[in-house]
Amino acid sequence: METSQNILGMLSGQLANAVERVGPALVLVNGRQRLPASGVVFDHELIITADHVLEREEDLSIETHADQTMAAQFVGRDPASDLAVLRVPNLGLDPAPTAAGAARVGQLVLAVGRPSSGGPMASLGVISASGGPLRTRRGAAVDRYLQTDATPYPGFSGGPLVDSMGTVVGILTTGLVSGTALAIPTDLAWQIGRTLSQQGHIKRGFLGIASQPIYLPAAQRGNLTQERGLLVVRVEEGSPAEQGGMLIGDVLVAMNNQTITDTDQLQAILAGGVVGQALPVTVLRGGSVQTIQVTVGERE
Repeated sequence: METSQNILGMLSGQLANAVERVGPALVLVNGRQRLPASGVVFDHELIITADHVLEREEDLSIETHADQTMAAQFVGRDPASDLAVLRVPNLGLDPAPTAAGAARVGQLVLAVGRPSSGGPMASLGVISASGGPLRTRRGAAVDRYLQTDATPYPGFSGGPLVDSMGTVVGILTTGLVSGTALAIPTDLAWQIGRTLSQQGHIKRGFLGIASQPIYLPAAQRGNLTQERGLLVVRVEEGSPAEQGGMLIGDVLVAMNNQTITDTDQLQAILAGGVVGQALPVTVLRGGSVQTIQVTVGERE
C-alpha cells in the first residue's frame, strides 16, 4: 500500500512539474470580447494560438506568466488548421520545449491553458486518437491531428497539450470539430506557424476538379494494386487540371508519387506546399494507366 502511494505521489509531482516547465512559455491572449484564450511561445518574439479566438486583428495583447501585459501584433492566420500567429516585440521569453517523438495513443497528457490572470490551469487525460487527414466543419482537411479526453476548459484553445515531461505534443483547439478536443501535432503546428510568420497565410493547392471515390474492379486496375481511386466528374474551364490535360472520366490514382484513394488524401497533398509546382498525376484512362503533369494553382 505504501509503495502504491509513493508511486502515485511521484506521478502527481511529475505532472505538477510538467505544468511548471511549460508555464513560462504559456501566455494569456486577449483577442475577443469574452473570455481570453491561451497561446504558446514557439519562436523568437512569436506566439502561436488558435485562429477562432482572434475576433479582431488590432488592439491585441498578451499577459505573461510574470503578470506582464504586452501589446501584440497580428501576423497571420490559417482557418483550415485553426492556428494564428502573433508577434510581441521584446517578448524576452524562451520557446516552449517540444517533445522529441510523436505522441502515442494511450499516452498520458495534460491540457494546459492560461484563460485568466490567476495562472495556468490543467486537466489530465490521454491521447485517445491520432490520425489524419481530418475533414473539418469548415470544409478543409487537416493533415494530422491528435484527439484527447483531457477537458479543454473555456479559454484553453491555443494552449499546449503536454506530456508528463512538460514538453509540447500539440496545440489545443475546439474550433475544428464542434464539441471535440483536438490538437495539431507540434511539428505540424510549428511548421504552419513559421510559414504564417513569413507570409501571413498558408498557400493551399487547387486543381479545379470535382471527384468522387469509386471502387476499381480487378479487371480495370491494370498493374495497379490499389482498389479505390477518385473518379473525375467535373473539370473547371481554365483550371490547372484542364491545362494539364485531365479529362472527365479519368480516375485519379496517384499524385506526386503518392497513392490517392479518397478526397482527404488529395487535399493533404494539396496542402503540403505544392502551389506552383508541376507534379506528376497518374490516372486510369480507357483502361490504361497514364501520367500527366499538372501545375498546381493556389486556392483563393
